Amino acid sequence: MQIIHFNDWELLDAYAAQTIINKIQEKPDAVLGLATGSTPLGIYAKIIEAYRSKEVSFAKTTTVNLDEYVGLSAEHEQSYAYYMKRHLFSHIDILGDHYHLPNGLADNLEAECDRYDQLLEQNPIDIQLLGLGHNGHIGFNEPDTKLSAGTHAVQLKAETLEANARFFESAAEVPKMALTMGVGSILKAHTIILVVRGADKAEIVKQALTGPITTDIPASLLQTHPRVIVLLDREAGRKLK
Repeated sequence: MQIIHFNDWELLDAYAAQTIINKIQEKPDAVLGLATGSTPLGIYAKIIEAYRSKEVSFAKTTTVNLDEYVGLSAEHEQSYAYYMKRHLFSHIDILGDHYHLPNGLADNLEAECDRYDQLLEQNPIDIQLLGLGHNGHIGFNEPDTKLSAGTHAVQLKAETLEANARFFESAAEVPKMALTMGVGSILKAHTIILVVRGADKAEIVKQALTGPITTDIPASLLQTHPRVIVLLDREAGRKLK
């Protein structure tokens, strides 16, 4: 596991973006596993800058997202499909049938999870971008006595609902369920980039990266992966020796 500390968010974003850009330049048809939320916004902005300056093309690239809320359409402003179009896809040359997210409006959620797992099998992930939840979740894989390897529907924990409430007009509007890529699928990625910011994440960073491997902290399973790059701002990494 490679852990890199940054004093400046812009430098962190640039490093993460350049790692992804380097992969696309090396392998134009690479598969990217993408994340949402506030953590990757600066990274996506740097990627867009590189595309506009003609450093990189995504015309042959495929993307698969970690998760999507159950019950939100792709047109809903708080859906992850909408987020990805707003913050990345509408600004680069990726083809419309080359980016993928779980369908949170599927009539049969189990069948949708099976479909997404088949998609992941057909498109092995070269680089998976991850954030870290306050309770140690990655994707929407919440702490539990056991974790699902494949894509599955999950009831979101209270702390996750609270953290996501800032994106909605009221806490009552936050969907209580999501479809998420499983930990097993995440760990199949060739390279994983974990990005964490803020003093409020310092303790969970320490537990996830240096504590025991446990399903109570899903991110701790990243310790078992041979190619994890952890990018931390000064505050998030302050409890690491």
